Amino acid sequence: MKPKTRIPNDGEPVAWKSPFASLKDVALPPAREKVAQPVAPPSVQPKTRGRVDIIRQTAHRGGKTVTVVTGFIGIGQAEKEQLAKEMQKACGVGGTVKDGRIEIQGDRRDDVARILTKAGFRPVFAGG
Repeated sequence: MKPKTRIPNDGEPVAWKSPFASLKDVALPPAREKVAQPVAPPSVQPKTRGRVDIIRQTAHRGGKTVTVVTGFIGIGQAEKEQLAKEMQKACGVGGTVKDGRIEIQGDRRDDVARILTKAGFRPVFAGG
């Protein structure tokens, strides 16, 4: 059994052995110089994938507000479903893809616009 060592609390000096004391005499290797990375030329403005309309609707929904994204050109159903899933996750709400439109529950136009911009679309707020 290991003997217990107690630290004196009556003001006497404490015998302390630092585990790092032996490292103060060790010489460190010289620091490596940073190699300058080539700077990429400024890229051309990325081409947008087209305009999409973001609409807030309440009609025929029992007074509930829904954010609808319409006007997709040139993308398939699978990509729309992926975008819808990303929007739902970012907004913390439900949603669906119906008739080529993405519907997100609640008034989440700003969050949806941010996600669409990041995906390369040009979102436009339409309607009320």
